[in-house]
Amino acid sequence: MLERPLTRRAWLGGAAVTALGLAGVHVRGSGAATSVSCVLTPEQTEGPYYIPGEKLRRDITEGRPGAPFLLRAFVLDASTCRPLRNAAVDIWHADASGVYSGFGSGASSRTFMRGIQRTNVRGLAFFRTVYPGWYQGRTVHIHVKVHLGGSVVHTGQLYFPDSLTDSVYRKAPYNTRPNRDVRNATDAIYRNGGSKSLVHVKKNSAGVYVGTIFMGVRRS
Repeated sequence: MLERPLTRRAWLGGAAVTALGLAGVHVRGSGAATSVSCVLTPEQTEGPYYIPGEKLRRDITEGRPGAPFLLRAFVLDASTCRPLRNAAVDIWHADASGVYSGFGSGASSRTFMRGIQRTNVRGLAFFRTVYPGWYQGRTVHIHVKVHLGGSVVHTGQLYFPDSLTDSVYRKAPYNTRPNRDVRNATDAIYRNGGSKSLVHVKKNSAGVYVGTIFMGVRRS
């Protein structure tokens, strides 16, 4: 059974966007004259670890350890800034030890840290996962595809501020794998527009990291 979505109302406006620093949204002007215009979220490589046809579910952890992370992914029409309902948001990422399901030491399972959610009337898809681990040659990231009307309208990657990752990785289970070798500035894929796909993350009162990203896509 799917969990209930977040009840906090998501809204767009000059003050809200400025406060959250949301990727894919630009703010012009100030006060009553403020207007919001979306920008197209940059396309980035799918990478070698995609598995099509994943489960429609919110909790993708399958009991694997890691810092609890809630991802709030909003999908917007890049031309109008209006939320897109019933878009399928497909994410996959490495677990805390830097392993992808279906590959290498994760080959015994093809499902952990993978899942699909459909956006609601606010354009929101919500996932319960863990903060991603790192693996050699890449900065920390989450892969994402957005499907709309049977077509893929966006393929990209989501990123995290290095200072936040440093803080998360000081604790178990991440601290058993020190010395990650690539940060955002030295990641070849991040340098190609990754700063526009940074997830805004806050830690809630329960100690859970809550990340928010707005993705502006073309409908076709």
